[in-house]
Amino acid sequence: MTAIVDLQIASDALNLPKAEDFQRWLDAVLAYQQLSNQEITVRIVDIKESQDLNYTYRGKDKPTNVLSFPFEAPPGLSLNLLGDLVVCASVVATEAKEQNKALAHHWAHMIVHGALHLLGFDHITDDEAQQMEAIEVIILKQFSIDDPYQDQ
Repeated sequence: MTAIVDLQIASDALNLPKAEDFQRWLDAVLAYQQLSNQEITVRIVDIKESQDLNYTYRGKDKPTNVLSFPFEAPPGLSLNLLGDLVVCASVVATEAKEQNKALAHHWAHMIVHGALHLLGFDHITDDEAQQMEAIEVIILKQFSIDDPYQDQ
């Protein structure tokens, strides 16, 4: 199960994951859902772009770790395009430090989390959150990453 990853770096941040890392994480999500050849754009941004997008699309005037924009094809058009993930590098780095998590592990979590949103998962209700978090834990375990929710 492979993802077709369009990686866009619009950030000056250091210590970003490699393209291969994004590929592996997204492939794992697609494999879990038994999907293949789905195109996903991953755009790495700085605080300003994250904050602007978060305000425009969610009404929240602050940067956030990951935003998911699922692709909605017009009627009659079938494309293997899941959508776009926009990840704020500095927010991910700050959260990893605050939560005492390895930076690479937090990046993996944010990519898996965002990709599940593209697939229609959410965490608005407790039941939805439990289901989504359980899937994240299963996928992350493949990369020897501990449950990111264990200390919450």
